[in-house]
Order: sequence, then C-alpha cells, then structure tokens
Amino acid sequence: MTAVLFASLILFFVMNVPIAIAIGLASVAAILFSGSIPPIVVVQKMFTAADSFPLMAVPFFILAGSLMEFGGISRRLVEFANSIVGRFSGGLAFVAITASMFFGAISGAAVATVAAIGTILIPAMVRRGYDKPFATAVQATAGTLGVMIPPSIPMIIYGVLTGVSIGALFMGGILPGILVGLSLMFVAWLISRKKGYRGDEKSSLNRIWQTFKQAILALLMPVIILGGIYGGVFTPTEAAVVAVVYGFVVGFFIYRELNLSQLKDILVTTVVGTSMIMFIIATSSVFSWILTAEQIPQVVANAILSISKNPIIILALINLLLLFLGTFMETVAAIIILVPVLLPVITQIGVDPLHFGIVLVVNLAIGMVTPPLGVCLFIWCSIADITLEDITRAVWPFILIMIADVLLLTYLPWISTILPRLTGLY
Repeated sequence: MTAVLFASLILFFVMNVPIAIAIGLASVAAILFSGSIPPIVVVQKMFTAADSFPLMAVPFFILAGSLMEFGGISRRLVEFANSIVGRFSGGLAFVAITASMFFGAISGAAVATVAAIGTILIPAMVRRGYDKPFATAVQATAGTLGVMIPPSIPMIIYGVLTGVSIGALFMGGILPGILVGLSLMFVAWLISRKKGYRGDEKSSLNRIWQTFKQAILALLMPVIILGGIYGGVFTPTEAAVVAVVYGFVVGFFIYRELNLSQLKDILVTTVVGTSMIMFIIATSSVFSWILTAEQIPQVVANAILSISKNPIIILALINLLLLFLGTFMETVAAIIILVPVLLPVITQIGVDPLHFGIVLVVNLAIGMVTPPLGVCLFIWCSIADITLEDITRAVWPFILIMIADVLLLTYLPWISTILPRLTGLY
C-alpha cells in the first residue's frame, strides 16, 4: 500500500495536479488498493482533521491580514519603517524587511505579508533605481517572516498535531524571526553598498514621531494579540477573532480607508485562502494516517538512527530533508505529513519538540523562496513581471544567509526556548 501511495503521489505531482488534490487522490488509491480499508475512512479522517477548535484561528488570521492590507495599516507600517531605517544604504530594502516583520506579527501567513508590503514597496524601489530582481528577491524572502514571527499559521498546525502549547510556540518564534530579519537586512546592506543604492535623508525626530502616531494603532495590534495570549486573557483562536474585530474597527471607523464595497473582495480572499489550507489539512491527514498505519514513522526513524545516533548528524540530515521537501511541498501539507514521521526520531535523540517545531517552520519557510518551486517566487514573478531565472540569481544570497540561520537555530536551541521558559509558558 505504501508503494502505491508514493508512486501515485509522484505521478500526480508530475501531472501538475494541485497538491491538496494530489495528496487526496494518492490516499484514495492506496486505500482502494489495500482492499481491506473501507473508503468511508477517507471522509471520516478528513472531517476529524478539520473539526478542530484551534484551527478556527486560521480563517480569522487570514481575514485580519486582509483587513490590515485594505484598511491602510500596511501603508502606515511602511511609512513608519521608512522613517526609522530608510536612511541606510539600501534603505528601502530595510523598509521592506522591517515592515514585513511588523506585518508578520499581525497576519500569520507569508503570502499575505508579501502581498500587503510588496505591492507598495517593490514599485517604490524600482522608481528609486533598484533593479527589479533584487527588489523582488528582498520582498519574497522578507515575506517568509510572516510564518516565523507570531502569530503563525504553520505553528498553529504544528501545535495541534503535537500537543505543544501554541502560545509557547508563538513566544519561541520571536527571537528566530528577529534573527532572520536582521540577517536579511545584513545581506541587503552588502548588496546595496556594492550596487550603490542610497538611502533617504536622515529622518528628523519629528517625522519619526509623526509616522509613529499614524502607525500606533497598527503597532498595538500584535501587542494586543500576543499580550492577550501570553497573559491568559484569551486563547490563540480567540485572539484571531479579536484581531479581526480590531482590524475592522481601525480600518473602517478610525482610518476610514476600509469601505463596505471592499468587504466582498476581502471575504472572498479569506474564503479562498481558508479553503485551500483546510483542504490541504484534510487530505494530508488521510495521507498521514496511512503512513502511521503502515508504520512508516518507525521505519524512517530506524533508518535514520541506523546511519548515526549522533544528534548533530541526525539534525543535519533532517534539515537537508526539510529544505529539499520545502521546495515543492506546501508548508501546511509538509508539516502534517512529516511531523508524525520525524517526531519519533527527534524524541529518541532528546530534541525538545518546541525547539524542533521552530526549526521545522523556518526550514519550510525557506522552501517558499527556494527554486524551482518556491511559492513566494512564483507569486512575485507574475506580479513583478520578471522571469524565474532573474529572481533566482538575485535570491540566492538571501537563501544562503537563511540556511546559516537555520543551522544556528538547530544547534543553539536556547534561541527558540529561552523566552517560553522565562515567561513560564513552557
């Protein structure tokens, strides 16, 4: 049954079938081939996977991100970021990364972050003389911060699968997200210095203050969301609802850039995005169940441990696997399929599941911008009207520094665990 499962999955991938459908059809093919499992199991497992209270946070965080984008919040975040870091060499690249970090603390999704910030900054960078591949590469890689910095939809999925506290995962993602953001800024600065991309004039304290006042309501949003979770005021799911209400009130009544005619597009975007993620979760759960029933996790664990029992080597092998699979698998699907397989391995070598969750998310985030199938690259190739070859040449320096960050996070677990432990969340 396992052979049929993977052979059919590869076949569907080659046929360019959407990943959720490919995983679902491969699972059905394996079950039909077995002849001993009733097909109704597929429906039961799909329903059970989707019937989860924590997963209700997914549509609400997607909706909150859309409200932020249309309500003028992303633009104010960009202006505030520009007043702080815009004066450095490659200032607008710094702005793109900083604004993505701010927005990542609101949206929980990479694609939403890329869309909200990139549509403003990429044209601005091109107008200022930045070459388009560089501008696009900066924004594509900065968009991955949306899943690293809490709240994070992949972290929610991981928490649901493993039982690790979602609040602890959110807290654990803060320092890694900042580390990756600063690393991307460093690379952007080096390239900008080489290419002569100058920053704006140094902002006056008055300008910084004025942009801060304009952005204060946007900046308060992650404080309210994360502060409420960590303070025990509400759960991550309830926090997502609070984010939606807050985003609507700010965009509609205070900034007044959000209007009723836009709500239709916002809701459609939310429904489409949620449907895609939930469909992937549902079909991937069937796939994962078959793997578990066939004892594939145990086989993989034994195979890896037969190579070496040294945690350093095993973690290196797992990183290579995640980086490879992340290039062509959707993040949520990869988490649902891989966690049951890899969790027994990391448990046996004594790796903290919280630490592993952060490493897993960052690895798969890199896959979003890794050729040939990085989802963020394809989005911006079409939006910015550039070829994949052009953006691939420009994105490699950023990918390499992100891989270096993964190695630091892998072998220095305190970066991920210190804040959850200090705050008593873990």
